[in-house]
Order: sequence, then C-alpha cells, then structure tokens
Amino acid sequence: MAVMEKPDMDQKIAELTARVESLEKSAGNDRLAIGVMQGDLDSTIAAFIIALGAVAYDIQVDMFFTFWAIAALRDPKKHAKKGVLDRMFGIMLPRGSRGLPLSKMQMAGIGPKMIRAVMKQRGVKSLEELMQQAGELGVRIHICEMSMNVMGFKEQEMMDYPHLDYVGVGTFINLISESKQVVFL
Repeated sequence: MAVMEKPDMDQKIAELTARVESLEKSAGNDRLAIGVMQGDLDSTIAAFIIALGAVAYDIQVDMFFTFWAIAALRDPKKHAKKGVLDRMFGIMLPRGSRGLPLSKMQMAGIGPKMIRAVMKQRGVKSLEELMQQAGELGVRIHICEMSMNVMGFKEQEMMDYPHLDYVGVGTFINLISESKQVVFL
C-alpha cells in the first residue's frame, strides 16, 4: 500500500492566495465606461441616467463622447473662430443639449419638445439637470479629439463641466480595460 504524503498546507495557501490576487487584478475596477456616439436626445438622456445610477452604487463612471454625441456638449453661448467647412458642420449640428433631435418620432421637430414636456410633467429631470448632477457627483467626460477635429468642434465652444478632458481613443480603450462594465449608446 502506497503512503500518501500530506500536502504542504503553507504552499497550497500561498498558491491559492496568488491565484485570488491574479483574479482580482484581472477582474477590473468598480468602474463603468460609457461610449456615447448617437447624438440624439433620448440616447444622451439614457447615457446620463445609466451614469448616475452607477454612481449611486459607488461605481466610478467615465463617459467617452465621440462623433455626433459631441454636439450635446457644445455651449450655445460660446463661439470659436472656424474655417468654412467647420462652420458648416457647426450650423448643421445642434449647438448644445437643447437642440438634440429624438432618435424616433421626430415629428417635424416637435418630438423633443414633447418628450421634454412629458418628462417634466412626470417629475423626470431634464438632460441639462442630469448633466449638472453628473458633474457634481464626479462623472468624468472624455471627448474624442479625433472626432472633434473631423466635426470641426473647438475646445472653446464646449460646455463648462468640472471633469471634462480631450483624449484619444487609446485612453478610452485603457478605461475599458480597467472597467467591469462597458455600455455603448
């Protein structure tokens, strides 16, 4: 009959501890990365509602705005010197959150006004209130530099927001890799 050796408990504990540490490291932080690219009112509202919901659960939120979505972050009172092509983009795209269209039921431009009225009537915060609350609660907004250049947007025309910066897609990829959850709208 073969004699079975008792496993070295200290070695097993050390192996299991190393394995748990490795798993914890690769699991991601308590962070949510939201990619926002649609540029319509309902998608932008949804992005901020998701962001604020995550913050309520103590999750750090990073929002990456790209292409059409950047228009929501424009301040209608701010202007920047632009060339002809950039001015054309600026004219065709909404100047801030109040000019965003709906993704469905645009109804010749009345749709956004109707949805805003229904939201107000039912006690739902406006997009602008959601954005302000997100800033107060530490939600970080990252604007895609490449998209800004393509769309002709300038930093000088963006809204004042306490946690806003301008980054490349590599920064967003890094945020994704550090996040437990990722949402694209």
